[in-house]
Amino acid sequence: MLWNVAFLLRPLTLNIDSRHKKPIPLLFYVLTVVITSSYFYVYLISMSWFVFVRSLETKELIPAMVVLSLGISSEIGTLKFFYTFVYIDKVRKIVDEYLECDALVVPFSRFSKNLLTTLRFVKKRAIIYWLVIIGNGFAYWSKPLFMKGRHHLEDNLVIYGLEPMLESPKYEIAYFLMTAGVCFICYPPANVTILLIVVVGYTEAQMLALSEEILNIWDDANEYYNNLPSTNQNTNELKSKIINKYIKDRLKDITKSHARNINLLRQVEFVFRGAIAIGYVFLILGLIAELLGGLENTFLQIPFAFIQVAIDCFTGQRVMDANIVFERAVYDCKWENFDKTNMKTVLLLLQNSQKTLTLSAGGVTMLNFRCLMSVIKSIYSAYTTLRTTMN
Repeated sequence: MLWNVAFLLRPLTLNIDSRHKKPIPLLFYVLTVVITSSYFYVYLISMSWFVFVRSLETKELIPAMVVLSLGISSEIGTLKFFYTFVYIDKVRKIVDEYLECDALVVPFSRFSKNLLTTLRFVKKRAIIYWLVIIGNGFAYWSKPLFMKGRHHLEDNLVIYGLEPMLESPKYEIAYFLMTAGVCFICYPPANVTILLIVVVGYTEAQMLALSEEILNIWDDANEYYNNLPSTNQNTNELKSKIINKYIKDRLKDITKSHARNINLLRQVEFVFRGAIAIGYVFLILGLIAELLGGLENTFLQIPFAFIQVAIDCFTGQRVMDANIVFERAVYDCKWENFDKTNMKTVLLLLQNSQKTLTLSAGGVTMLNFRCLMSVIKSIYSAYTTLRTTMN
């Protein structure tokens, strides 16, 4: 899964896997510069000029809201790309540590099977998100092709210096710049976000697999004892000592794995929490502008903006749910049968598991379904207020 993500990010000149020693081809650098420059010129510079200069002169509010919403919504995922670019060394370190963590998994074991079961759902989650974002961009790009006459990807937007935009060669230049800008709006955020989905999803899978291990630790210890060569000297005291020795070793491994996953998730949050926090602000502003611009004008922009933040909340909720499952499993591991030393270890593990694993937006709010609903309510309240004022 990480190889797939690394392969998709290399065309953006991002090498997240330190195992890839081959240099990135020069063509990828040229393409990245072209689409990045097009994006900045069309969806930031020209958008700002159109909204804050031209629209004030023409006093056309609806086109200004549509173009403003387009520019703001494009920033939500783009920020993750720039954060990844800035923290690329940290991202490589995180990827390496996740690979090292996975290398410790014994193939074909119960833990491995449970891990892979959850990772299949994580992979489906990443694929569906990628297809939605790329499909949305493709639909936005192809919409003018099915309309009569000459149309741009966004007819309301006037690119600075390319008026009149429907005359050749300005039409062709504007269409190319918008297309290249849409490539930058869709492709980098889609791939950076699936990196976040995969690594956080792996932590989720580890927590669920560890839950199964600790739930079965007492039965495994008894099975281990029963499979030992039987002797006449196996008294109850010796049996208890052998079983608790087995439990002690297993608890030690589980505690290490739990601590390792906590550390990895904190590193991931450190890299992306700033981008996620700013993305929430842009989501609120963007959706308000989209609603003010009219659903008939922004029906493709709304799902694009909303799903980018919704997937972060869904990912955060899933890892929180996995932590709750682990916490309950620790309490239900039949610890009352253990010796005092192992009971103390279980108590320590229970205390650590009660510190819920979370993703946050800038350390301010936890990413979960409750947070998403709060954002939706805030957006609707602000929209109804502004709509009333405008009327």
